[in-house]
Amino acid sequence: MGDSVYVGRAGADGARNQGWLLGHFMPEGELRHSRDVEVKWGVHPPGDRRAAWAVGETRTALLVLIRGAFDIELRDRTVVLRDPGDYVVWGPGEDHSWRAGDQETVVLTVRWPSLPGWRLPLTGH
Repeated sequence: MGDSVYVGRAGADGARNQGWLLGHFMPEGELRHSRDVEVKWGVHPPGDRRAAWAVGETRTALLVLIRGAFDIELRDRTVVLRDPGDYVVWGPGEDHSWRAGDQETVVLTVRWPSLPGWRLPLTGH
């Protein structure tokens, strides 16, 4: 029965896997393994930026600001998130990057479907 419930803490669990809590990259057979959706608890230090633009995107994403400030950079505009609960949804074909504000920022990201090959390589931080 224990395999049908998982209880965790987003900050601690996410810190072990680049923020990701659920998706295809979790171990097969684990409840958090999913090919349908990915969920990330992103904690970003002040001024943090995405290491490279995401291009050729084939998924849809929802990003919700929990705390701080966050800018989603799209090719034709920048979406500014400043109040908790502000969110943006973008679909396939939207190249994007992001930048955290001048304080620690927390965002929740949901992407679907969950596809292999769409994570940046691990870095030293």
